[in-house]
Amino acid sequence: MKIVLATKSPYRREAFKMLDIEFTTEGSDVDEYFEGRPENPEELVKHLARLKAEAVAKNYSKEIVIGFDSIGWFEGLVLEKPKSRDDAFERLKMLSGKVHHFYTGIYMINLETGQILSRSVETELVTRELSDEEINKYLDQDPNYNTYALGYDPLGSYSSTFVEKCTGSYNSFTRGIPLELIVKMLKEIGYKLG
Repeated sequence: MKIVLATKSPYRREAFKMLDIEFTTEGSDVDEYFEGRPENPEELVKHLARLKAEAVAKNYSKEIVIGFDSIGWFEGLVLEKPKSRDDAFERLKMLSGKVHHFYTGIYMINLETGQILSRSVETELVTRELSDEEINKYLDQDPNYNTYALGYDPLGSYSSTFVEKCTGSYNSFTRGIPLELIVKMLKEIGYKLG
């Protein structure tokens, strides 16, 4: 049974390769900023993951399609991809020395059986105190600062030193895909892992 990831993310693609399972990827082009979208972070990521999976599933008939979405969450504020370097700088200043959360939603459809699974994962993160110089050092190193909803790449360059403590799914936070949950969901939806 073929697996299709409804994502354009190179991080998710590279992470999924670790499972040693054949798969393809296809972007959904879903508008994530629609009016009336859920305000609760868990509901939001699950809803967006569902929209992405359903959009891609229209192009298939017997596959397992998996949609994802990730956001950061800080004191009631949804953290999405920063729009500019200045935005990323302000984001990192705001998170410096604070606790924030990272949510990933997963929506899995077995098109052959019609079975659907929907889950979300929450990871709590503690950022150490960051100086302006450290933030700028990272932003100078990584022109793709906007790849992560939190404004930094947790696996790359100097930003890998930013998080002091991670409680929850390390894979979700670093790769946008909680592999430990994906494996359980695939088994539950009828995929034989080996």
